[in-house]
Order: sequence, then C-alpha cells, then structure tokens
Amino acid sequence: MSTGELVSFEPATGSELWRGRIGDAEDVIARARRAWPLWAAQPLSTRIELMRRFANEVRKEAEKLADLIARETGKPLWEARTEVDSVVDKVEVSVRAYAERTSQRKLDSALNGTAAVRHKPHGVVAVISPYNMPALLPAAQIVPALIAGNVVVFKPSEKTPATGDLLTRCFHRAGISAAVVQILFGGPEQGQALAVHDGVDGVLFTGSAHAGVSINRKLASNPGKLVALELGGNNPVVVWDTPKIVDAAALVVQSAFTGGGQRCSSARRLIVKSTMYDAVITEVRRLTERLIVGAPFDTPSPFMGPVIDNAAADGLTESFVYLLSNGGRAIKHMTRLRDDLPFVSPAIIDVTRIEDRPDVELFGPLLQVVAVDDLDAAIAEANNTRFGLTAALIGGSPQEYNRFWANVRAGVVNWNRPTIGESPAAPFGGSGLSGNNRPGGYYMADSCAYPVSSAEMEQPRATIGVGLRDT
Repeated sequence: MSTGELVSFEPATGSELWRGRIGDAEDVIARARRAWPLWAAQPLSTRIELMRRFANEVRKEAEKLADLIARETGKPLWEARTEVDSVVDKVEVSVRAYAERTSQRKLDSALNGTAAVRHKPHGVVAVISPYNMPALLPAAQIVPALIAGNVVVFKPSEKTPATGDLLTRCFHRAGISAAVVQILFGGPEQGQALAVHDGVDGVLFTGSAHAGVSINRKLASNPGKLVALELGGNNPVVVWDTPKIVDAAALVVQSAFTGGGQRCSSARRLIVKSTMYDAVITEVRRLTERLIVGAPFDTPSPFMGPVIDNAAADGLTESFVYLLSNGGRAIKHMTRLRDDLPFVSPAIIDVTRIEDRPDVELFGPLLQVVAVDDLDAAIAEANNTRFGLTAALIGGSPQEYNRFWANVRAGVVNWNRPTIGESPAAPFGGSGLSGNNRPGGYYMADSCAYPVSSAEMEQPRATIGVGLRDT
C-alpha cells in the first residue's frame, strides 16, 4: 500500500507547488499487465495516431506546461518553452525512428522459403526519469515505447512530480487508456521497487550513475529484463588552435552553464592548450561574468536559474571549496546568491595542479580547467574518467579532429559545437558510468522492441540426404 505524501517546491521561491499521494508499485504494475495484451494488439497505425493526438494535447497545454516546468525546476521560461516544443517534435521523430530501426524485412529464396525479421514489444516498461528535463526526457522514452506496443509505468523524479502529472494527463486526454500510461509518484524506494518487480519487462532509466549502478546490480541475475541506462557524465570540452577566441568561449559557456549545468551532457572539464590558455580563459571568464542568474520569469530573461534545491547548492559550493583547498586556483568563485534559496553563481576553477582530480559528476555550473601541452595529452586527459557520454573539440584542424574522434571515449563526439544540444535524429548515450551502450535519442526504438527472426514456408518440405540406411 502507498503511504505518505510527496510535495514539490519551487526552487526560485521556496513555495509549495504540488502535493500528492505516494503510489503503490504493486497496484500500478498489476493494472499495466492487464492492459498490455489489448494495447499490443492495436494496429501500429492506431498507436501512431494516438501519439499524434498526444502531441496536439501538448500544443494545447504548451504555455501551462512551460510555466509549470519553469516553476518546478527553476529554469528560465525561454528554456522551458524550448523543452515543450521538443516534446511535440519528439512524436514525429519517434515515428520515423520506429519505421527505420524496427522495420519488417524479408529475404526470399525459392528453395528455402522466406527469412523474415519482425519486432515485438517487451510488455510492461518502466520509465524512470530525472528532474532536469521533466517533460522531454520521459516523453522521449514513453512515446517510442507506446508506438512499439508496450504499456508504460512512469515514475517522475520526486523533485518534479507536477510536470510528470500534467504530461501523463496529456496522454490520457489524447485517448490513451489510463491503464496504458500510468504514473507512479514517489522517491528512490518506489523507483527501486518498480525496477526490480517481476511484472516489469524493461527498465528505461535516466539519472545519476549511483542510481543506475544500483539498478544494474539488482538486476544482474535477471538477464531477460531489458535495462537501458542513460546516466551522467564528467564531460570534456577541449579548446585547441583557433583564431576565433570569442566563438570558442561562447561554445564553452554554452556547454558548461546552459540549464545551470544541470544536464547530463554539460561540460564539466575544460581542457585547453597551454599556448591558448590566457586568451581562452580571459574570454571565458569575461563572458561568464556577464551571465544573468535569476528566477524563471525575471526581466530581462536570465541565462540560468537556480539549481534544483538547497542540498544541490550546498554540495556544489562545498565541492568548489574542496577543489580550492586541494590545489585548485579560482578563476571565478562560486557564491550563494541567496542564503535561503539555491541560486549559485557559475564558477570556474583551474585544477591542473591537483594530482588526483576527483572523477565525479558535479551536477551544476562548476567548470574545471586543465592546461595541457599537446593533443595526445588532451585526449588522455579527456579519457581520464570512468564516464563516457559527451566530448567536444573546439578549434584544431580536420586531421586533429579525426585523431580526437578516433581516440576519445564518448558516445557523442562534436567538433566546433557544444557538448549539449544533441540532434533528435541521432542516437544519444554513452559507456562506462554514463550507461550500458543502449543509446536513447533516435535509437530509443531499439530498446522498445526486440527482433524476432523467422524461417517460413507455406507447406512443409524437407528430405534427409545423407546418413540413412537403404530401405
């Protein structure tokens, strides 16, 4: 049985935003299992049409949803509106991806019949999502899962349940049964119960490496359950030879501080060529000092809002002090802009002299700088992590980019583009502590249906040509 309430607060004001009952995993999974056969039996065209109706419902609620995202996460309204637009766009992207990634194929042979490849849904799929993109990240998994014929139990972050609630109601208003898409409110306990339940056939998890490893460990003895993990990153952005210092600095700042650095793809480490150091760092610091940090609806619009809560703000400021006290050199200090609310200033710290740099994901606007002398050292430093999500090279020649691409370990490798803002038509994911090589994005379709190979003939036909006694 469910016990207790879940409460969501606005990071920018501290005000209570939403309150609801913690859900019961057993109940929602049982309901999902009963609903699955009928949903899976629906024609693909019907499921696709319902997804398009969902997109229309999101369009109708666009301003309300953007307002809610901004209030519940603290991100600027312009960024929340961009997220809502991406939710709508994700439907057609998912339709195309399903057709391309899971298409039916046949190889005909007159003597051997037909070899066919078709795809089946897994069944009941758990979608467990984080707070930083509380509408887009779950939609990017729920929509492909439903198209493939799965039913979904969606557990939003305990920090953004209100957004998850409205998103789920958009599915229901589109005509999708409340048993086909269900929401489970709760915290880590409910998420773990959902992931390990025998009635769940697949887990699509996006979140921290710590939580992802915990899920992976608990399911290690159950190879039949799909587990797709999209975790965090200690992502490098490397600046090499380029005359365009201002542009390079803008790409670094976009990578590190968009969304308050609360994206799994955000740059955590700036690796810069020693001969470029002074020019690059001067411009990055100058641009960072111009960034407006404010509440979602402030005028002028802020570049970034608060981090998600005071615990996150405290952890970031303590991490900055740790790096500073262990050999780091402050380029731009991190400060708490409000004692009672989680507003922090974006920070830059040179950690070149720290011998054992902590390999952790500092989830916020904290950029660490490392100076190196040659490209081999830059690549080695980029790979000096257990994570492997995103990486970017800014500057350099085509030949140097080819070396960087071939040798850096990451699921997304960019050139003269930021580490964030991946294309919806491309896969997204990583290895190591960044995930289990099951990318999302365009390739999410791969995790929502499994291939079935068939050898087929309309009539049985066979002979045994060797190894028989004479009659």
